[in-house]
Amino acid sequence: MPEKKSSTVPANLIGILPLQEAVLFPNTVIPLAVVKKPGIQLVEEALREGKPIGLTVLKDRETENPGPGDVHAVGTVGVIQKMLKVPDGTIRCIVAGQSVFKIEKFTQTEPYMVAAYTELPDKTIENEELLAMQRNLAGLFQKLLSYLPQAPREMEMEVQNITDPNVLTYFVASTMRLETADRQAVLEERNTAKRMRKLTLLLTKELEVVELGHKIQSDIQREMEKNQREFYLRQQLRAIQEELGEVDPQQAETNELRQKIDEAKMPEEVHKAAERELDRLSKVPQASPEYSVIRTYLDWLVQLPWHNETADHIDIRKSREILDEDHYDLEKIKDRIIEYLAVGKLKKKLTGPILCFVGPPGVGKTSLGQSIARAMGRKFVRLSVGGVRDEAEIRGHRRTYIGAMPGTIIRAMRDAGTKNPVMMIDEIDKVGADFRGDPQSALLEVLDPEQNSTFRDHYLDLPFDLSQVLFICTANSLDTISPPLRDRMEIIQLAGYTELEKLQIAKRYLLKKQREANGLKETQAQISDAALRAIIVDYTREAGVRNLDREIGTVFRKVARKIAESARFKARVKPENLADYLSKPRFFNEVKKRVASVGVATGMVWTSVGGDIVFIEATSMPGTGKLVLTGQLGDVMKESAQAAVSFLRSRSNELELADDYFAKHDIHIHVPAGATPKDGPSAGITMATAIASMLTGTKVDPNLAMTGEITLTGQVLPIGGLKEKVLGAKRAGISKIIFPKRNEMDLDDIPKEVRDTMTFVPVEEISEVLHHALGKRVISPVALGEDGRANNVVPMRRSNDGAVKRAPRPVAHRRPARKR
Repeated sequence: MPEKKSSTVPANLIGILPLQEAVLFPNTVIPLAVVKKPGIQLVEEALREGKPIGLTVLKDRETENPGPGDVHAVGTVGVIQKMLKVPDGTIRCIVAGQSVFKIEKFTQTEPYMVAAYTELPDKTIENEELLAMQRNLAGLFQKLLSYLPQAPREMEMEVQNITDPNVLTYFVASTMRLETADRQAVLEERNTAKRMRKLTLLLTKELEVVELGHKIQSDIQREMEKNQREFYLRQQLRAIQEELGEVDPQQAETNELRQKIDEAKMPEEVHKAAERELDRLSKVPQASPEYSVIRTYLDWLVQLPWHNETADHIDIRKSREILDEDHYDLEKIKDRIIEYLAVGKLKKKLTGPILCFVGPPGVGKTSLGQSIARAMGRKFVRLSVGGVRDEAEIRGHRRTYIGAMPGTIIRAMRDAGTKNPVMMIDEIDKVGADFRGDPQSALLEVLDPEQNSTFRDHYLDLPFDLSQVLFICTANSLDTISPPLRDRMEIIQLAGYTELEKLQIAKRYLLKKQREANGLKETQAQISDAALRAIIVDYTREAGVRNLDREIGTVFRKVARKIAESARFKARVKPENLADYLSKPRFFNEVKKRVASVGVATGMVWTSVGGDIVFIEATSMPGTGKLVLTGQLGDVMKESAQAAVSFLRSRSNELELADDYFAKHDIHIHVPAGATPKDGPSAGITMATAIASMLTGTKVDPNLAMTGEITLTGQVLPIGGLKEKVLGAKRAGISKIIFPKRNEMDLDDIPKEVRDTMTFVPVEEISEVLHHALGKRVISPVALGEDGRANNVVPMRRSNDGAVKRAPRPVAHRRPARKR
């Protein structure tokens, strides 16, 4: 059996115990907890044999199994004075430092590290400078102890009794709050004077930090004592005045305001301003006009929610349920809102662009904002800025004016009572501007997340934080919103509803709402689906459901009257008896009647209240070649009419017209209704079709409507608002749509039930439009020759006298002008 190797350490060697972050200094004692097996074995053998051990600190405290390269070379020789074994197998011991040593080389690493070492004595040159440094260090340390009430007083006495400069440096270093690296640097410095300078520098820094903390604590304590003293004095003064029956009403009012200011938890700047105004108030007589001005100002300050806020409870599934409960369909809009809330939930803060719902009236823009507030558990406030023309309505009036008050934003925050409500700014597209300023420019700061944290109302003249407010805007049109304001918002378009969607909205929401509003039960008043469809088609023609809601309310009011007269009456509203409740139908399908004549075509338009159709009429009469345009047309629409006429003039040979037809006839284009202003390029192909119908004597298909911009070469360019236009045409009874081919991608936005019941014809040239609209090919498609010019455009030539004339056509194609 082999002989077991002894781990006894020779006299010239020393066992090394690595320390995580403690540094042992000579003439000091530290407690240690030894938990690893090599260290436990080293401590037990050293205590049993009465030998010292070497204690060095690790270079990296996270090292699990330290080796020779993981410990500092300089350490302290220590003697174990006491040892205690803990039931978990670890050891608690107290070690006293003796001298500083340096490791020369490691001779053993198992079961613990053993190294050859040499002692490093202190290098001390005693002189007056060293004595002065010693006294300075002792004084600084005593001053530090005076700021530490938990430090025992014996330490101060012990410092006074130490005469050896080395012992003083080790004592100070072991008791100061130093980083491990600084402690090791102090230990490795063997020159006493240099070590003392290093410690003086570290002690001075620590003293500065402690003094600063003590100053802060003293300031806080003095402020608390001042507040408590003022409170006690005011309470005593109030008690004395009440006892004597000499309570001053003005002083009582001032005290009440002071209490409200303290409870409002205002920011420091606002609190100072409130205190300043309160001091002015206490010095101003109650009869003075300035008293009411200051009092009103302070009332506004204490009523604003400087600190109050509601906690967000964003549950994505519940939010979706709330949106579905409050609104039918609108899937894309709901998805965008859910995405917005989901990002806010992950970031724990709702930031990002301001949402702006754009769509015709009655499609649910305002109620969407209410649903968002309900889904988040926030307060909801709504302010309408339609018709606002004064900037002071947004920012408020300065206090120099009589009757001044804050703007609508601050008033809405007061009404909300929290600093993070959902604020809906309604009708933002109807904000005007005049000599009093531009309210839209004032809204730029309000709706900018980077600026509104310090919004300044002119009345308050103090910063108010609007960064936690969730702003939602609504508009019917984007045309009147300035580009900088539009750039701050994310536009979400809401189109009109289809007939099926309106029917579902009426059945799910409107019927129940109107029954409750008129005190009816479901068994007392019922409206059939057929009757609801009749109301939608014959009594309302709108993009939203506002008028539908009113008509249902009218029906139920008449039912309520009859029930009040006869309690047994029960109403079953059907198409046959609908006229008894709503009189005669208000809308009729007049498309076939309006396009029964030649020269009339049906176009599609987009308005701020949704899509609709328009009839464009064209006629000609003997004249001098003038083009007459009526119907309050804008400049763009007039140019579209001129382009349509120019194109058809260039194709007059294919239309079988005489050469001088356009020179001897005036063309008149009229767009009813004449009292309504109209503009835009999308009626170009409709005008061209109406003129072509008039020139050829062919009627336009009555079931067809069209939209598209025309060019001089006959191309059909894309337009906007196709979904709204198609829904408007569907409401008017149109079944076939001609639209630009480049708008085919927009068909995906149109509801499926509409696409399935209508025919859509994408076109690229006006020749295709006329072919589908008139039922025959009137002109041929544009064909380009080798020179890049259109072959079928009639060429021009210059005569001998310099005049430009149309080149003669072949005799076989010449025909007399058609009489009209």
